[in-house]
Amino acid sequence: MNTAQRRHDVVIIGGGSAGISMAASLHRRRHSLDIAIIEPSERHCYQPGWTMVGGGVFSLAETIKPMKSVMPEHVTWYRAEARAFRPDEDQVELSDGTILGYQRLVVAPGLELNWDAVEGLSETLGTNGVTSNYHPDTAPYTWQLIQNLKSGTALFSQPPMPIKCAGAPQKAMYLACDHWMRQGVLGSMDVHFKNAGGVMFGVPDYVPALERYVERYHIHKDFQQNLIAVNGPAKKATFRDLSVEGEERFIECRFDMLHAVPPQRAPAFVRESVLANEAGWLDLDSETLQHPRYPRIFGLGDVSGTANAKTAAAVRKQVPVVADNLLASLDNQPLTAAYYGYGSCPLTVERGRIVLAEFGYGGQLQPTFPKWINDGTQPTRLAWMLKARYLPYIYWHGMLKGHEWLVKPGRRNAA
Repeated sequence: MNTAQRRHDVVIIGGGSAGISMAASLHRRRHSLDIAIIEPSERHCYQPGWTMVGGGVFSLAETIKPMKSVMPEHVTWYRAEARAFRPDEDQVELSDGTILGYQRLVVAPGLELNWDAVEGLSETLGTNGVTSNYHPDTAPYTWQLIQNLKSGTALFSQPPMPIKCAGAPQKAMYLACDHWMRQGVLGSMDVHFKNAGGVMFGVPDYVPALERYVERYHIHKDFQQNLIAVNGPAKKATFRDLSVEGEERFIECRFDMLHAVPPQRAPAFVRESVLANEAGWLDLDSETLQHPRYPRIFGLGDVSGTANAKTAAAVRKQVPVVADNLLASLDNQPLTAAYYGYGSCPLTVERGRIVLAEFGYGGQLQPTFPKWINDGTQPTRLAWMLKARYLPYIYWHGMLKGHEWLVKPGRRNAA
């Protein structure tokens, strides 16, 4: 048994939206807490903004800040990676060999984009017409391609679930088509949505509005086709046809532009640990967000094995639940705060209008606003203003500072 070199009341793994917000919210509740954050990155990214970068609405610089500028002053920042869990000893091992002890651990490192799972994608990404809004370095290239393309074939891929922001693959497609329509060249474009799944969107209430835009832009829907290889110089993409069981069928498509989305998974130190569920994600109680076998451990964000959408909006709702329950756990009190799976996906169907999808576990609609203010099942200008103007401010100056606006946690057994 190794002795911890440093101990803290709360250790948080991850300095993304979940980790920073978690530290700020805990500090607001209890100033006396000794909190540490494990985060190796020197920059903090507002990832929901990358769709808008790829659509020519935001600049990349608007979505990235130095990590030190958002790191709360009251935390101890370990600029290393988490390498291994020792839950039986209440310890975490870091990549530099440091061993940290904790009273409570919050696991929020986000997920891993598995670019190498698609043969040839890493080598050609950012060149040869191959791009992705899921990478900050190539989101500007998406907009460059959209502006320069006047005719040809554009492919937009979506891998099997779960992925970060399930609507993002088609958001890129709609913004591209809207630009081409405004430029009068959409009729010369052959646009395909290559979706490994079988539906446009997992919550049926929002599908009719999306289908109207698919018809408006003359998009071909190619379901159950999973991107497995890209030949950038030849401008060819290979998809596995998932519609036929028991046999392997492949479809090769030539493209002028390919917006590729890679498969996604939990980081290795999570998926290969005792904290993971059978699918390799962090095992958590779906309401309390506490680990079912190690009660001193909580989690939130994209690494979670809960059935909610992996979005920043989900994190906003999860933070106060974990904060309340973690403090109750420290005080040996019952865990009463509940998370009911809320996630939001602002589906950017054109420049100036958004279908604001808000839903929880089982696809249950959970709108923030009354229908007379904003009908989330229809595209509205109000939702666009929220996404383009207000949400970045709320993120940088509210959420990361511990302000919990419109995210009061539910109470267990109250749903």
